[in-house]
Amino acid sequence: MNFDKFVSMVASLPCFDMATVIQLTDDPRAAVTNQLYRWSKAGKLIQLRRGMYTLEDRYRQVSLPPAALANVLYHPSCLSGLWALSYYGLIPEGVPIYTCITTRTPRQFKNPFGTFQYTNIKQAFFFGYQEVLIAGSTVLIAKAEKALLDMFHLTQGEWHSDRMVEMRFQQTDLIDRELLHTYAERMGKPRILRAVGVWLRTCDEENKGGVEI
Repeated sequence: MNFDKFVSMVASLPCFDMATVIQLTDDPRAAVTNQLYRWSKAGKLIQLRRGMYTLEDRYRQVSLPPAALANVLYHPSCLSGLWALSYYGLIPEGVPIYTCITTRTPRQFKNPFGTFQYTNIKQAFFFGYQEVLIAGSTVLIAKAEKALLDMFHLTQGEWHSDRMVEMRFQQTDLIDRELLHTYAERMGKPRILRAVGVWLRTCDEENKGGVEI
């Protein structure tokens, strides 16, 4: 397979997997596997995970924002938890790991674009997400209210007031309290419902000047 011809076929794709290449080239799987391996070793391709690649920047015609890559690297999934809370400005720190929820087995992938962590959540809890535009690409991300609940749900231990204060939540007025309650009741977990109550009380105390959150 000629690399220039291959580039002409995939340069407009942010990334591609083995099945896509086989379909485009009609080459045997073994031949495709060997060729992709050689191009990857030569620095012409970037391996994103086993069986998934993107062209090196100088050959690719489209951008590949890491947030958008998080959605396609492991499907179905959406960004949530700490990364989403940072994206919405609800916590002050940047989060270097792209935290995602998925209905599949938990996984973690590391590649030149970053570290991508996928935590399992049951199908009934896979809701409350939306499409947003990030760096020109459509990205599936949990709404702020659901991202907060996912963090409560997927971290161990009780969410008491001291723990809430340690998170240094900010811009808490961005949270729709009615929607937060609706989502929490839909999830139906007592620990989540308790965490929501503590979070709201802590926010109210902070707004009165009693607590720095």
